[in-house]
Amino acid sequence: MTTEARHHPLPAAPRLAPDRLRDAIVAGAGTVTFLWGVQARPSARLDAFCATGAHLTGLLAGYGVLVLLLLMARVPAVEHGVGADRLARWHALGGRYVLGLIGAHAVLALCGYAAYTRTDLVTATGDLLAYGAIAAATAGTVLFVAVGVTSARAVRRRVRHETWRAVHLGALLAAALGFVHQLAGPDLAGGLLTRWLWAMAHGTVAVLLVWYRIVVPARAALRHELRVAEVREEGPGVVSVLVRGRGVALLGAEPGQFFRWRFLHPGLWSTALPFSLSAPVRDDTLRITVKALGDHTRRIRRLRPGTRVLASGPFGALTAHRRTRRKVLLLAGGVGITPLRALFETLPGGPGDVTLLYRASDATGLVLRAELESIARERRAALHFLLGPSDSAFDPLAPRALRHLVPGLAGHDVYLCGPPAMARAATASLLRAGVPASRIHSEDFDHA
Repeated sequence: MTTEARHHPLPAAPRLAPDRLRDAIVAGAGTVTFLWGVQARPSARLDAFCATGAHLTGLLAGYGVLVLLLLMARVPAVEHGVGADRLARWHALGGRYVLGLIGAHAVLALCGYAAYTRTDLVTATGDLLAYGAIAAATAGTVLFVAVGVTSARAVRRRVRHETWRAVHLGALLAAALGFVHQLAGPDLAGGLLTRWLWAMAHGTVAVLLVWYRIVVPARAALRHELRVAEVREEGPGVVSVLVRGRGVALLGAEPGQFFRWRFLHPGLWSTALPFSLSAPVRDDTLRITVKALGDHTRRIRRLRPGTRVLASGPFGALTAHRRTRRKVLLLAGGVGITPLRALFETLPGGPGDVTLLYRASDATGLVLRAELESIARERRAALHFLLGPSDSAFDPLAPRALRHLVPGLAGHDVYLCGPPAMARAATASLLRAGVPASRIHSEDFDHA
């Protein structure tokens, strides 16, 4: 690749910074609390106190559900600016808060009603469930709890991906049931402006979900007509899949990004799999490189040329836009080399500006080795293969070893991609070696 091609400016794309999104979420919660506050009627009576608390927790829970749906709506400016893995972590953390708020709302509402009617909790529960809006909210709560339980790490390992996805789709129904309940609640029923704002917020999030998760992928499928062009063996259990279509450059995919791929092939069509591009887009062709780690990835090697492909994306923020320093270290582990291989070829820089460290247990675990060596020779970049079992006495990712391999390491930007355990250990070593956390750029595609 020529120097001119490497320095070609990347297309500008809207990006929402993580801090701005976080500030907007907090501001929204503050606005909801303010709307509750202007309507609240303070009282020392137990039933009124519980009812007021139930109203606040209910409104915040409803707002939290909207935030969770927005985080997973795949809005490009959010995905490209915040990063898919960070969004997934925020979604998981937010889900815990929402479940806590829903639980607090239910307990406070039940206690408040029991105190008001001077009945026991069992009788109060039966009376409340006779109201249609409360029965709808109860059904929605059960669905939310199911989503939370199946998302717990210990449970998710034992649940098939398709089952997990199906349960998560139930969250959309739960959100709709919760909306019905909220419209019938005292904090919305009494204020036309509040009801209008609440309905607009729900309508906006619904439109974003439909547009970016259904309409945009369907339109892209019709426009680009992606099909498998070739499946190429790269090593033991590793294949590259070349996907070709029309006007692929219009997708705006950048090195370091990934798509969610749905191959219309038996055993694969029902699941969208996240794989990063392992090479820059060329000649209307996208390339991914996949290691057989499960049922779906093993089936990919059996794909045949001509198989239709639906690709949603591009997603991810592990791109050149994160770069803040002239010197860059790319640190890969295992098949995590795929996005970094594309960056290794395309990141602008002169001789010595870009270094790639590739960690693997042995030489057979090095994916795309010949390509990496060719790129290193062409652009006179440093390339080091760090081989050896993870439990060996010598740790090539220790701070001292990293500083020896990469002089001036603390002044580098670092792009990191690898298995979760390796990524955590490498991040800790980089921090101890003096690299600021703000200059360690990574995405965990297990969460994407």
